[in-house]
Amino acid sequence: MLDRLYARILGLAASPHAVIWLAVIAFAEASVFPLPPDIMLVPMVLTCRARAFRLAAICTLASVCGAVLGWCIGSFLLEYAAMPIVQFYHAEHTLLALQERFREWGIWIILIKGLTPIPFKFVTIASGAAHLPLVPFLAACAITRGARFFLLAALLKRFGAPIQAFIERRLPLVAGLVAVAVVAGIVALKYI
Repeated sequence: MLDRLYARILGLAASPHAVIWLAVIAFAEASVFPLPPDIMLVPMVLTCRARAFRLAAICTLASVCGAVLGWCIGSFLLEYAAMPIVQFYHAEHTLLALQERFREWGIWIILIKGLTPIPFKFVTIASGAAHLPLVPFLAACAITRGARFFLLAALLKRFGAPIQAFIERRLPLVAGLVAVAVVAGIVALKYI
């Protein structure tokens, strides 16, 4: 099953509309969708390593634009969109504690969490809910997302063939490690 999914993602990464899908996924991941853009960025760079930095730039720009939407959701729609869910889980205290942490450590949380594989939407929505100023928020998003995507692109450009061979040989291990990293990042979000 993983092999078919991997083959499908590689096929999408090589399609003429792959850049559009990369931008859409990066935008959505920063605001409403939990799927990291790495699933498109990695195979796209491996397919054509000469475009690595162009793809990282597209991913970064789309992610920062999506972060604005996430910030707006947290800032303006929290009561209408998120509070029913928070109340359903009786997590009002957790939300208040998270908002306070963002008020105190906001930019640093963005800079650290933006590098991790946790869904960036959690960071952007919480930043809006804490009413972090938009300009420093955008600067932090651009720095952290740019660092993440350009570092990934640089590593893939430099070491592409061995990385691709490793992924293809050890696909279940790679998928498992990514899943563990995402879960660990979500758990860590609760305690930062």
